Formats: sequence, C-alpha cells, structure tokens
Amino acid sequence: MKSPVHRCRDVEHGRGLGGVGTGTTTCLQAEQRIPISKDVITSSSASAMWFIRDACGIICAVITWLLVFYAEFVVLFVMLLPSKNLTYSIVNGTLFNTLAFLALASHLRAMCTDPGAVPKGNATKEYIESLQLKPGQVVYKCPKCCSIKPDRAHHCSVCKRCIRKMDHHCPWVNNCVGENNQKYFVLFTMYIALISLHSLVMVGFHFLNCFEDDWTKCSTFSPPATVILLILLCFEGLLFLIFTSVMFGTQVHSICTDETGIERLKGETGKWGKVPCWEAMQMAFGGPFSLSWCSPFAGLSCRKSPPEHVIVPQGEIIEEDVIEIPLE
Repeated sequence: MKSPVHRCRDVEHGRGLGGVGTGTTTCLQAEQRIPISKDVITSSSASAMWFIRDACGIICAVITWLLVFYAEFVVLFVMLLPSKNLTYSIVNGTLFNTLAFLALASHLRAMCTDPGAVPKGNATKEYIESLQLKPGQVVYKCPKCCSIKPDRAHHCSVCKRCIRKMDHHCPWVNNCVGENNQKYFVLFTMYIALISLHSLVMVGFHFLNCFEDDWTKCSTFSPPATVILLILLCFEGLLFLIFTSVMFGTQVHSICTDETGIERLKGETGKWGKVPCWEAMQMAFGGPFSLSWCSPFAGLSCRKSPPEHVIVPQGEIIEEDVIEIPLE
C-alpha cells in the first residue's frame, strides 16, 4: 500500500523541487505525491561484511562480552564445579553454556549484519532516471549521505548511512537495529534475559545450600571472595534481566505494530499500510514459524553468494532534497 508523503522526514521540505532531466516540474498536491517503495531502491548486499568503526560502540560491545564471560566464570568455577551434585552441575552447566553461546552468536550477527543500509552517494540524475519511475512519484534525497531514500528509511549519524526501517542505534551491539538484523537483536536480548534469570536462580540455590553447609565446602575460593563474586553476579544478572526484558518486549511490540522506535518518536505512526502482527513477525524472523526463529545461524552459509546488482551512480549529486517526477 502506498503512503502519503507529508510525514516528517530527515529532509528539508522547504527547498525547491526539481524534475529529472527538465528545468521545471508540475507541482502536485501533498496527497497526490507517491513515495517510492524500498523495493525500488537497490540495496547493498546483506551478505557482505558489516562493521561500524565507532569507538563508543566497540567499547560497549567488548564490555558486553566481558560481562558474559564473568558470569560464565562465576557460574562454572564458583557454583557448579564445586557442587557435590553431579547431575545438577551437568544440567545447569549445559543449559547456561548453551544460552550464553546463543546470546553471543546473536550479538555477533546483530553487530556484523548490514541493518538495511541504502547505497551511499547515489543521488544522481542518471541513477534516478535508471529507476524508471512513474510520473507523479516523488524521490527523496538525504542531504547528509546524498543517497536516494526509500520509504520508511532514516539517517543514522553514527553509521553515517540511511537505514531501512531503522528502529534505533544500539551501542551495545555497535550497530543500528534495522530491517535486516532486528531478528538477531531480539534473540540477543531474549538469550541475555534468560541467562540472567538462570544465573539469579542458581545464585539463590547456592546461598541456601551454603547457609546450611560449611562455606569452605561450597567453593574453591575463600568465603569472602565467594560472597563478593556471587553478589556481583547477582547485581549484574538483575540489572541485565530488567534491561533486556524491557528491550525484548519493546522490540516485539514494534514488530507486531509494524512501527519502529524512531517512527514513534517522530510521530510518523499510522501513515502507512500496516501488516498484521503475525505476518510482520514472519517477515522479521524470515518465514513461517519454526525452530529457525530461535537460531542466530538461520540463513548463514559458508558459500559466497553472488553480490547483488548495484547500479553505480554516475554524474554529479543533485542539489534538491525532494524531486518530483513531472507529469506527462
């Protein structure tokens, strides 16, 4: 469904309008203007390696991995290995390590997946003409990265690119959360919340058992060191359980309502044809419901796929931020 274009944009609507290949253009009323779909704009290859060189994001991503490794250390060497119950240690160790592995894998894919970046610097007259747009359609140019913006795309100042269906830029994954990697961000928040809850439950059982037994038999560390390590893990688990649970719920709500966080922030909600909740979930997670929804490795292949055909823009960047295709 095509949407009106008098919504808030990252472009300056006050600037002049110009036609493609003509000196003048026939101005249309706002309700007659038709934005081009995201499918018309050739996107960069989602299979290509993607990494944002942002110091703050890299530091936050490293801290995330270090916190998971700290939880792994305390769970294994303070609680499970010293435990006298072998079945308890094996079951909880397997479960915790599996969830931690899936969490880190989801984080890596969310960080290294192209979130839906629009080709940079393709706002040329030649490229617009190659799109073969219909008369009356409107083309938007981002004045910051000089790219032709499809509908529902927004510019990220950190990635320095326009991102399709951008929800927000998350420093913890050092990337934008957009059309192509929202699934991995949802899985990351879900698995972090699960290992946080699991660690809190194990800390509770460990304290109960150690109060009834000698502390020296509960851990290979000294009692003061054991208590400090457990308290720090408890604080970390509680903090991240609350944070990631809220983020998980927010992301699922955004998918079901088919509106991103930045669209709600800018008041752009309800200005496009929304898809039903279940259909939106299938689009975000890559198909009908299956176990692949919970896998960060779905769609991952070692075989190099041929790169998508990207039209190289030629000529000078156009000056106008809003271009109307003149009526014939």
